[in-house]
Amino acid sequence: MWTLRGIGTALSGIAFVLFSGPSPAQSYPTKPIKFVNAFSPGGSSDTLARIIGQHLAERLGQPVLVESRTGAGGNIGADSVAKSAPDGHTLLMGTATFPVAVNLYRKMSFDLVKDLAPVTLIGGTTMLLVVHPNLPARTVAELVALAKAKPGDVAYATAGLGTLNHLYMELFGAQMSVALRHIPYRSNPLAMNDVVAGHVPVFLDFITTGAPQVRAGKVRALATTGLTRSALLPEVPTMIEAGVPNYEALAWFGVFASGGTPRAVINRLHTEIAAILAMPSVREKLNALGVDITIGDPDQLAALVKADIEKWRLVIQKAGIEKVD
Repeated sequence: MWTLRGIGTALSGIAFVLFSGPSPAQSYPTKPIKFVNAFSPGGSSDTLARIIGQHLAERLGQPVLVESRTGAGGNIGADSVAKSAPDGHTLLMGTATFPVAVNLYRKMSFDLVKDLAPVTLIGGTTMLLVVHPNLPARTVAELVALAKAKPGDVAYATAGLGTLNHLYMELFGAQMSVALRHIPYRSNPLAMNDVVAGHVPVFLDFITTGAPQVRAGKVRALATTGLTRSALLPEVPTMIEAGVPNYEALAWFGVFASGGTPRAVINRLHTEIAAILAMPSVREKLNALGVDITIGDPDQLAALVKADIEKWRLVIQKAGIEKVD
């Protein structure tokens, strides 16, 4: 016969069975991890995913497979992670492009704030304004003069509608009162390829991928977009130095998981990624790529995303950029 004491003992036993097992963080991961790069192979986010993924695999004891899922300004790749199982086995190399997309597209297939869980802010990089060597503009002032002489004739390449290089070039045009023609591509490398080939004369690239093309003499650098000159190209002036007032264009990178992923798993991932970013060999690689490491925890990355959504809402309204389908 069950007694109150017997029932209490039985319930204690059940509780022990239920709660003495491994926590989600302790049992994670149980299978290979997919690390989605929402932009094309060879770009900045792809390179970062591969550097971090290699060390993450060693630390977690499971393979980390980097997969590029491109299109729609990164939204296709981000959507695939947002709709994945919330267990930490699918990650996204996120960029500052995503808060832009929230304000640019009439309809989003996922909610950036609710459907993606911030893990770690990696840091950021400046951007680099380059032109094909045949363009008769050796300075930003000469580019502006050329564009004003032929409104809408000078074209610039981007990685796609709503990407950072698109929005920052729109800002550049608005601030300098020039009309430039937008030529969107599917990725930064494809855009740079056509600039190098001379098909499109102007491009605002990430300095991580643009600097090697400058050093190789394939494109000419006009300006960088930070408040101070870049250590990668110290001879190149900033936009402000080149005469564009109050112009700063930065791009951040961060790791996300699917929304609803247990906080214990998020914290485990953040701890491991932060440790990777603190490794001297990794810091050296990222600094060589022009990435300034600024490690931020999940809450700090979440706050940055929300602040950027509001920032780009105001920028897009001011620039008069219409939303797209």
